[in-house]
Amino acid sequence: MAPDRAPSLASRLDQIAGFAVVLLLLVGCVVVLRPFFSPLLWAVVLTTSTWPLYQKLQLVFYGRRGLAALVMTLSLAGAFVLPLLLLGVSLADNVRSLVDMVRATFAAGPPSPPAWLAAIPWVGHSLAEQWRAFAADPQRLAEALQPLFAPLRDLALQSGMTVGTALLQMSMSVLAAYFFYRDGEAIGRYARAVAQRLAGGRSLAFLSVAQTTMRSIVYGTVGTAIVQGGLALAGFLLAGVPGAFLLAFATFVLALFPAGAPLVWLPVAIWVWSASGWGWGLFMLLWGALVVSGSDNVVRPWLISRGSQLPFLVVFMGVIGGAIAFGFLGIFLGPTLLALGLALVREWKAGSADDGGSFANARAPGGPGRDGG
Repeated sequence: MAPDRAPSLASRLDQIAGFAVVLLLLVGCVVVLRPFFSPLLWAVVLTTSTWPLYQKLQLVFYGRRGLAALVMTLSLAGAFVLPLLLLGVSLADNVRSLVDMVRATFAAGPPSPPAWLAAIPWVGHSLAEQWRAFAADPQRLAEALQPLFAPLRDLALQSGMTVGTALLQMSMSVLAAYFFYRDGEAIGRYARAVAQRLAGGRSLAFLSVAQTTMRSIVYGTVGTAIVQGGLALAGFLLAGVPGAFLLAFATFVLALFPAGAPLVWLPVAIWVWSASGWGWGLFMLLWGALVVSGSDNVVRPWLISRGSQLPFLVVFMGVIGGAIAFGFLGIFLGPTLLALGLALVREWKAGSADDGGSFANARAPGGPGRDGG
C-alpha cells in the first residue's frame, strides 16, 4: 500500500504545484495588463461596432486588410482623439484667459452693478448694494473670494487631468484598434474557440448577444449626441445666440463623451445672461440642464433597447448602473452584462422546460441534441 500511496501523493503535489504556477502566471499577466484593460475594452467596443464598415472597406481596397485597418484607425482618431485634443487646448486657453480677467478685475475693481441685478425679485436690491460695496473696496472682494480660489484651482487641475487621461486612453484604444481590425478574423476564431470551451453550445449565442448589444450601445450613443445637438440648436436659435449651428455641432461632438454637452451650453447660458438679461439666461440654463443634458437619460436607453431588442428598463438600469459602477466605460459594460445575464436566464428557462428543470442539461437554441428528443 505504501508504494501506491507515495506516487499518488507525489502526483497530487505535482498537480498542486502546477496549478500554483499557472495561477501565479495568470495573476502576473493581470497585473501587467491592468493599466491597459480600459483602453483594450474600448478598442473591442469600437472595432466590434464598426466591423461591418471595415468589411466594406476591405472590398473597396481589394482585400488589403492593413490598408482598410489604417483608414478605419485614422477615422477613429479623427472622431475621438481629435475632439479631446481640441478640448484640452480650449480648456488651457480658457483657463489662461480667466486668470488674466480675474487679475485685471482685482486690479481695477469691479464695474458698477448692471441695472438688471437690482430688478431681480426679493434679492436684487441687496445684491446690488453688496456689488457697490465690493466696487468701492476691491481688497474686500478679494478677501471674500479667497475661500473659493482653492476649490476652483483644484477643479481646474482635476478637469485637466481628466481630459489628459481620456486623451491618453483613447489614443491607446485607437492604436489597439488597428491590430484588432487587421487581425480581427483570427482573434474572432480564437474567441469563439475559447467561448466554446467554456460555455459549450451556448457560446455562439452569448457572443452574438454581446456583439449586438455593444453595437446598439454605440449607435445609441451617436444617436443621443445627434438629438442633444439638435435640441441645443433649437435653444440657441430661440435665445438668439450667434453661431448657433457651429455651437450645436460642438455640442454633438462633445456629447459623445460623459458630461460633454454642458461644456458648450453652460458658457453660452452665461453669455446670454450677460448679453440679454437674466430672463433669457435662465431660459438657456434650464433648457441646457433639463432638455439637452436631461434627454441623455431617456433617449440613450430607448435607442439602445430598440437596436438590441432588450427591455427598456433593463437598458436603463444597465446604462445608469454601469456608469455609476465603472465610469464612462460602464455605459457599454452595464447593458452588455445585463444582456448576457438575461440571455443566461432565458437559456436556463428553456433548458428547464425541455429537460425537467435541470440547469446542467440546458442547451442553446438550435444547438446539438435540441431536436433529437
